[in-house]
Amino acid sequence: MTTLVAPARPVGVRRGGGDVGRTDSDLLRALHDEHARALNAYVVTLTNGDRGRAQDVVQETLLRAWRNPQVLDQSRGSARSWLYTVARRIVIDEWRSTRSRPEVVTDTPPERAVADATDLAVDRHVLVAALRTLTPEHRDVVLECYYRGSSVAQAAAALGIAEGTVKSRAHYALRALRVALDEMGGVR
Repeated sequence: MTTLVAPARPVGVRRGGGDVGRTDSDLLRALHDEHARALNAYVVTLTNGDRGRAQDVVQETLLRAWRNPQVLDQSRGSARSWLYTVARRIVIDEWRSTRSRPEVVTDTPPERAVADATDLAVDRHVLVAALRTLTPEHRDVVLECYYRGSSVAQAAAALGIAEGTVKSRAHYALRALRVALDEMGGVR
């Protein structure tokens, strides 16, 4: 556990008498030696076993004790109850501040999701295999209408067939393609 070291100031200067000759540093060290172990054990339970946070809370508690001169004056009795109360309030304040600010501050940004090229490659292979199961006439209509983006009239002109034939072949080709894809496990 980290020990706080307070600047050496004569007690008589801050309190106007009593314990002259001892410094705040000496009193803080005595306060630490007497209460830090028990205070740390108490704060560990308050922080759900987080020893690092507990040490920070104990250090902040002892710092507040150093800033509050009447706590350092041990002639008035033990300061343990005051230290426990301050420590509990520090933990509660931290808990409240994290509830109002739930995001975690970090020095590295979270990783961004990257599209997986493997899924695309597998889907492409499955689609090509399903297209190979079609008759050449059906495959030509699907490629002309859906791959090249031709209209029914443009596909009919390119393939040299009637527009009604393009519509009917496209209908039956898509049905056959759907069945073939279902048998192969489909695409995503």
